[in-house]
Amino acid sequence: MVKEDRKAELSFPDGTRYELGVITDNMGAHSIDISNLRKDTGYITYDPGYMNTGSCMSSICYIDGEKGILRYRGYDIEDLVLNCDFIEVAYLLVKGMLPNVKERQEYTQLLNKHSLLHVDMRNFFRSYPHGAHPMAILASMVASLSAFYPEMEERDPEENIDLTVTRLLSKMRTIAAFTYRQDKGYDFVEPRYDYSYCENFLNMLFSSPVVDYHPDPVHVKALNQLLILHADHEQNCSTSAVRLVGSSEANLYASVAAGCCALWGPKHGGANQAVMEMLERIIGEGLSVEDVVAMAKDKSSSFRLSGFGHRVYKTFDPRARIAKRMCQEVLAAQHKEDRLLEVAMQLEEAALSDEYFIQRNLYPNVDFYTGIIFHLMGIPQSMFTVLFAMGRLPGWIAHYLEWRHDPYQKIGRPRQVYSGPELKKVVPISNR
Repeated sequence: MVKEDRKAELSFPDGTRYELGVITDNMGAHSIDISNLRKDTGYITYDPGYMNTGSCMSSICYIDGEKGILRYRGYDIEDLVLNCDFIEVAYLLVKGMLPNVKERQEYTQLLNKHSLLHVDMRNFFRSYPHGAHPMAILASMVASLSAFYPEMEERDPEENIDLTVTRLLSKMRTIAAFTYRQDKGYDFVEPRYDYSYCENFLNMLFSSPVVDYHPDPVHVKALNQLLILHADHEQNCSTSAVRLVGSSEANLYASVAAGCCALWGPKHGGANQAVMEMLERIIGEGLSVEDVVAMAKDKSSSFRLSGFGHRVYKTFDPRARIAKRMCQEVLAAQHKEDRLLEVAMQLEEAALSDEYFIQRNLYPNVDFYTGIIFHLMGIPQSMFTVLFAMGRLPGWIAHYLEWRHDPYQKIGRPRQVYSGPELKKVVPISNR
């Protein structure tokens, strides 16, 4: 239980002192409560990037970056990956508990029931120009769901939120698959009632009237695990965007569309694509691993080593260990070698044995492997961030719902440290 049982003291230049509460969370970490700081003292804090700011209390996700721990609702990430599928983890994040057999079956049926898109929404896809970025289409189509399914606006939102959540979880994969088909110029493939969530997605991506396609069980397993690895990660950029937009009482669809736009940025959701581009450059230019390590150390070089280090983790990213194992399993099932994976493994080995990387905590992160897995599954780089969004969706929804029941529930409104000019007078335009 979170408790406030200690005090900190803040001293001001004029000699006055102000007491601040100290909050101890369930894992023993301490936070200084500054929620009344400006009201009581006239001061605010300056914290670019919010690296030292706790914006909310949350029971959804726990991260210990120093120890390499990631848990959803108290469950270790590896435990969930080994023993659950993505739908069970989505249920856990959204509803707060793992489903039993009956709940799992009912949830699957509900997701299948709501997997179709309105026929007019399908026509939207054909209006986008060829080559439109899949994330542009995804964000737009998610926002458009509120126009086709406006029950949250028309009636009591609490009464309809469960239906809205289910619709979004189900239709997101259909939108993602149709986005890929639109880019390829293929007809859309409808979801099937006899396929699981991930089987359906792969079938909607790759099914063809001229090929006898059946989702590869190895790929289905890998996709399930990849989506679980991405399902939540505390108050990251896109999750914070969802909570911030939701704090204005915007509906769930609009809030998740904001999360999609935040994830679109190359510093957030585009990291695994950057790894693929780096590996392709290494192979294309015939660079050795030794050359790459030297370039990464050289401050004058424009080369950047993608897929190493993390803003939170100061040791091995726990998701990276799982993703590496998945990568090897998918490759082994194909009974062929892959030059990209070979270079990646050599690069990982070289970096982990080099003091330069060890001293700077530059360990491989989850993005170092996920792009390779998607590549082995035949998914193009332009779709990588779309799949990231599919995985992160349950986390976004859970945080949106958590905010709705937060007793504090104030609109997000950060302060700033002003650095502009003092008062100026307008000079008439004829005299400027």
